Amino acid sequence: MDMDRCFYNICWWNCFNNKQFKEIKKFILMKKQILILPSIFFLLILLIFFYLLTIDRNPSELPSTLLNKNVPKFETESLLKNEKFISSQEFGNETTLVNFFATWCKPCRDEHAYIKRFSNEEGIKVIGINYKDNPKKAIQWLKKLGNPYSNVAVDKNGRIAIDWGAYGIPETFIVNSKGVIKYRHVGPVTKKIYKKINLIISESK
Repeated sequence: MDMDRCFYNICWWNCFNNKQFKEIKKFILMKKQILILPSIFFLLILLIFFYLLTIDRNPSELPSTLLNKNVPKFETESLLKNEKFISSQEFGNETTLVNFFATWCKPCRDEHAYIKRFSNEEGIKVIGINYKDNPKKAIQWLKKLGNPYSNVAVDKNGRIAIDWGAYGIPETFIVNSKGVIKYRHVGPVTKKIYKKINLIISESK
């Protein structure tokens, strides 16, 4: 009788332990799933984000919230003239190329020859916006490399660039004769971009 009871107790204990072990194992698996699921979800969001950034998109042609909208109004110092630079007086009369540049920007130097070529073409006005630069250095820089701009706005603190939605420099915009922004290019103007901008300018006239 004692042997039977002992055997029964052993079987019951083993059964209990086995059941308890399964419950513990199940609990651990659930905990792991709970911890892993947010990580998988976060990774999935990241993958979707990077996919949307790269799919069929040229990084030099980032979208702008100002496309097909009027030029932002601003007033600042003129780098080249002893007077105020007033946007309402500079835009809206003819097709205008607006170029954000700085003396400390190497790509700005690289593209400068193409900006000068635009200034020699008929029916287009070239405006410069000198971004977070030293005005004296900027004037010397233009004297050395040649000045393609009819006027240059001084953007000391980068406020104008923010209003235009510029991420960095150089950046180039095309504004039509009605003062509406029709095109934006991020990065230096190259031979290929020069031809493209010329085509857009001819369509904007």
